[in-house]
Amino acid sequence: MAAAQGQRSDGAGEMDGSEGKVADSAPLPFRAAVDALRGARLRPEIEIDPTRPPQRLAPYAYALEAAVVEDDEDLADGRLVLLHDPAGHDAWQGTFRLVTLVRAELEPEMAADPLLPEVCWSWLTGALSARGLSADEASGTVTRAGSHYFGGLSERPPASQIEIRASWTPREGGGGVPDTGAHLAAWCDLLCQVAGLPPVGPGGPGGSGSGGSGSGSGDASVVSLPQRRGPLSH
Repeated sequence: MAAAQGQRSDGAGEMDGSEGKVADSAPLPFRAAVDALRGARLRPEIEIDPTRPPQRLAPYAYALEAAVVEDDEDLADGRLVLLHDPAGHDAWQGTFRLVTLVRAELEPEMAADPLLPEVCWSWLTGALSARGLSADEASGTVTRAGSHYFGGLSERPPASQIEIRASWTPREGGGGVPDTGAHLAAWCDLLCQVAGLPPVGPGGPGGSGSGGSGSGSGDASVVSLPQRRGPLSH
């Protein structure tokens, strides 16, 4: 992956409808929303790149994959997809939709917390509201899974993983374009929180001075998961 802050892959600036690119024939609001995603300032721990979007969910789609990397270790990863249907969508109650997947491995005792799913979902909605954003028509799942190893793999310690799948409708602003850059920054706040990183204040990357409209993610009352013990298994 290429690091954020303007260090994405070279193909991200071209426009021909393939991976990481948007066709010139795409509607102007969609192109503006994608440009805002590309221009978002993110935390230095975030590595992000465009990836091939799904083809059948909406007439227009753009996707990013990201990882939280610290000391060359992936602490969490995820995917964010921007969907656009100029005709609107009854289920979305709008013309844009954001769809996400976030994953991280946890210590088994943390994964056993019965309140973990509710807490993780509140992190998503809280990350958005902290930047003055709404999660209209939000829906999703929080899944935790555990793995125990046997035979030739018996020396591996048990592993637990949390997975958040969600979608929501971003509120559209001037010209029918949502503030996708701020939504991306909030999503990266969630990714870092799941990875166990401390929050940054509103003056940090992606804060209120750099595309977000809220107070940033520097709320000291927010509880993060401890960092997991090793890289994710793909």
